[in-house]
Amino acid sequence: MRLVMTLVVRDEADIVDAQLAYHLDAGVDFVLATDHGSTDGTLDVLRSYEHDGRLRLFGVSGEMRESDWRTHMARLAATEHGADWILNTDADEFWMPRTGTLKGSLGAVPSEIGVVWALTCHFVPRPEDGRPFAERMTARYAPQAALNDPTSPYRPHAKAAHRADPEIVVWFGSHRVTTSMRALPGWHPADVFHFPFRTLEQYERKSARRARGDRPLGQYVRGLQAREGGRLEEVYASLVVGDEAVARGVADGSLAEDTRLRDALRGFPPARGGNDRRYARDEAALRDADLVRVVRRLDGVRARVGELERRAGS
Repeated sequence: MRLVMTLVVRDEADIVDAQLAYHLDAGVDFVLATDHGSTDGTLDVLRSYEHDGRLRLFGVSGEMRESDWRTHMARLAATEHGADWILNTDADEFWMPRTGTLKGSLGAVPSEIGVVWALTCHFVPRPEDGRPFAERMTARYAPQAALNDPTSPYRPHAKAAHRADPEIVVWFGSHRVTTSMRALPGWHPADVFHFPFRTLEQYERKSARRARGDRPLGQYVRGLQAREGGRLEEVYASLVVGDEAVARGVADGSLAEDTRLRDALRGFPPARGGNDRRYARDEAALRDADLVRVVRRLDGVRARVGELERRAGS
């Protein structure tokens, strides 16, 4: 089985080397990467993996066209790189199998199934102390229910993995794909560890960039507005979770300590074994969040229909 990963990245020098090294060590055979005009050293990291023959690099500029870039790479993975399965990722995402290996988990998928999803686990920012992100950020948000706050970086969602398909369409964020292959939405072979905000400088840079991108999500708009209002440090500090807050969160179940990525990057086999209670809670929160998103879309459709009817009657 050949596993190919695609990556869309811009200015993620503090994390992209760890992301590539982890996945290539975890069973990914090859990486297709699209860099969107990085200026912080990210390109140097990507080129080093390209030089080693483990990565194919594409450079793009101009407005963000994430779905187009992801789709292009996923199709090339199918047609030119011999992929059996494809993971579509960002630089701050790490696919962690729940048991066994990534290839073992995907290899267990019945042959008639072509799409599965992994649940995203969001890790909270921790105080900066000079250590790499994975050493500091071992506490992840443990959703109790769906989050309705559009400015929260911790809303539950899932990421799609799929078999090779030369006609695949990968949508924004890789949360869904369009394909003729059958999907298996109720089974999640992996978690996607997500580290969206890691330092104040990275939070400012990412918020300013993504708030003006093709999908200006609420958490990025909030960061940009904070910078423009002179409140950036205050807003970022409200996201950072200190030691006492971590202890309280673990005790009340709103946070969970998870050192699997840290241990993997240290070179130790990550701990395995299921946590059925946690998985069930995460999946329930995802279902609730999906329902909230559907209702919001329907509200938007109703509003647009109402506006059209009002114009037609005027």
